[in-house]
Amino acid sequence: MRNLLCKIIVIIVLFLEVILITGGCSKKDDAEIYEKYGNTNGTNDDTTTSTKLYVSVGDEGTILTSSDGTTWTSRTSGTTNILNGVAYGNNTIVTVGNSGIILTSSDNGSTWDNRSSGTENHLFGVIYGNSKFVTVGKGGKIFTSDKGTTWTSETSATAYNLMGIT
Repeated sequence: MRNLLCKIIVIIVLFLEVILITGGCSKKDDAEIYEKYGNTNGTNDDTTTSTKLYVSVGDEGTILTSSDGTTWTSRTSGTTNILNGVAYGNNTIVTVGNSGIILTSSDNGSTWDNRSSGTENHLFGVIYGNSKFVTVGKGGKIFTSDKGTTWTSETSATAYNLMGIT
């Protein structure tokens, strides 16, 4: 079952406007869905045109992005670790995975930076809400970050694995 869960690819549609207004979002059908609104003409103009970015993560450090959910682009993650979860907030995409890996992108998933979690434990879920990223994982590990770059270990009420967060 655990291998099956590790192999499930999470697809996300980034809902920037929803996140900024509500400070978070919720799970639906085992996939976190967000929609990002912004400009589609390659300029810095503020427009009301809607663009969507889907981000999918999985085995061997796989990261795929798509603007339409049909045509996918493989991105270089710089890791061979399984990536288990992905979230968007504060103009940053965060993905987490096995061996405590945390990767961030601030350019719509084109490039990814490795961030230190301070743990070798697997991280299974990540979410953004109330101006904070929260990730959970093996052994009850919980970490938080305002910007996704520096992560703080939080006190957990369990030593059992935490498989997801919403």
